[in-house]
Amino acid sequence: MAAASNLQSEDQFLCSICLDVFTDPVTIPCGHNFCKNCINKHWNSSDRCQCPMCKEAFTTRPDLRVNTFISEMVVQVRQSSQQKTSSSSSQKRCAKPGEVPCDVCTGTKLKALKSCLVCLASYCETHLEPHLTASRLKKHQLIDPVENLEDRMCMKHDKPLELFCKTDQTCVCMLCLVLDHKTHDIVPLKEEYEGKKAELGKTEAEIQQMIQKRQLKIQEIKHSVDLSEEDADREIAEGVQVFTALKESVERGQANLIDTIKEKQKTTEKQAEAFIQELEQEISELMKRWTEIEQLSRSEDQLHLLQSVQSLKAAPPTKDWTEVSVRPSYERTVRRAVAQLEETLSKEMKKLLAESELKRVPQYAVDVTLDPDTAHPRLFLSDDGKQANGSDVEMNLPDNPERFSDCLCVLGKQSFSSGRFYFEVQVIGKTEWDFGVTRESINRKGRIRLNPQNGYWTICLRNGNEYKAATSPPVSLSLKSRPQKVGVYVNYEECLVSFYDVGAAALIYSFTGCCFTEKLFPYFGPCNNKGDNNSAPLIISPVSQAE
Repeated sequence: MAAASNLQSEDQFLCSICLDVFTDPVTIPCGHNFCKNCINKHWNSSDRCQCPMCKEAFTTRPDLRVNTFISEMVVQVRQSSQQKTSSSSSQKRCAKPGEVPCDVCTGTKLKALKSCLVCLASYCETHLEPHLTASRLKKHQLIDPVENLEDRMCMKHDKPLELFCKTDQTCVCMLCLVLDHKTHDIVPLKEEYEGKKAELGKTEAEIQQMIQKRQLKIQEIKHSVDLSEEDADREIAEGVQVFTALKESVERGQANLIDTIKEKQKTTEKQAEAFIQELEQEISELMKRWTEIEQLSRSEDQLHLLQSVQSLKAAPPTKDWTEVSVRPSYERTVRRAVAQLEETLSKEMKKLLAESELKRVPQYAVDVTLDPDTAHPRLFLSDDGKQANGSDVEMNLPDNPERFSDCLCVLGKQSFSSGRFYFEVQVIGKTEWDFGVTRESINRKGRIRLNPQNGYWTICLRNGNEYKAATSPPVSLSLKSRPQKVGVYVNYEECLVSFYDVGAAALIYSFTGCCFTEKLFPYFGPCNNKGDNNSAPLIISPVSQAE
């Protein structure tokens, strides 16, 4: 029974020096037991002859004799251990390349289950047992198996690396703190580990967010391609109708139109594919970095994490995709194709184009309201910000930099720096007016000359029947009828400003090849009242959507 009881406490037969079952156990005068070879090596390497356990010193080196009783018990322990090893061999396996082997195994090295940061050794299931059962070993810090445990010792002082120097960004031992880093900012290894791990977690979350944004951008681009295809189909259908109406004389133009639109669509698809490929490449690089950081952030090995953070690759360069989009404009495709036809068809073609464009532009309608901070002091604005007309009384208003000082005009509150927009202005009862769009940086003080060189793209009415495009010099416009409502259409990317007679569904004038480099604002000039002849207001009208 005694033997069986002893076999249940195998840690009683472990040498405290080699941590293995006794080999040739000897008992020294203080009563502690060791392997004969272990205690001899210990005393040979020390200037003093003392017990490694209780530190009792001996004046003379004791004679060592093998303890036969313990030796017999050790034999039984080894036999029991071999039986256990044999019964559990199916659950153990040899260390494979890349796996950490047990430092205690002789012959075939088994895979280590844990590494001890105190013993600086890795143990398989069998040799790990003392650390799980022996009370004096349970206090040791165990981690998942790692190689090169000697790297965890200070190369200069041969002491464990237990601290982190924030000043030099390196791991140090207790002696380094006293000798080499006395004035530096030193923190415990665990504290720096937790801080870095938190930083890695934040970086990991940021990368995940970047990946999600890019995945959304891919969806946006794919959706833009679908919309572009719809636009292309619509443009093709409208173009076919126009050229069909002109019969055989425009067949060549019809083919050119379709080819041009399809080529634009192909270019759009290629551009989208390039963007998607670039985004997927960024996602791939980010995924690699995220995986690396995720694996590192999950590490329980404080030193490994801190040392690895120093060598962590920099984040891959990424593009700001916020403003990237794929949506080509097919505006004026039909017009450019028709321009190649015979001059005898030009008038009819312009009419057909005007009707086609005027049907399409209302989808780009915007809600424009007048900005009182820009209005001349003799302009009266309605409460809803939709009407402006001249007044004979000058109001006492602050002369801010945005306000026009000499000309009776006002800007819209809304600005546009991309895309397309459209609004309509009612001019019933007026004999003079000018309106259109203007750039943000125009001069608003003193006399103003309306022309594109000064940042104005407008048309004008003077003396009740003189219509002009405000170019330099002005271009007189010949209109079949007096417009009651004028539509203003702008395509920022195509550098186009067009004016339409809404009632007659006719094009009045187009500014082409404009130079847009900044924000554009709707511009309105009701002009002086001329007594009561021009007292009617300019009115921003709601746009009726074409069916």
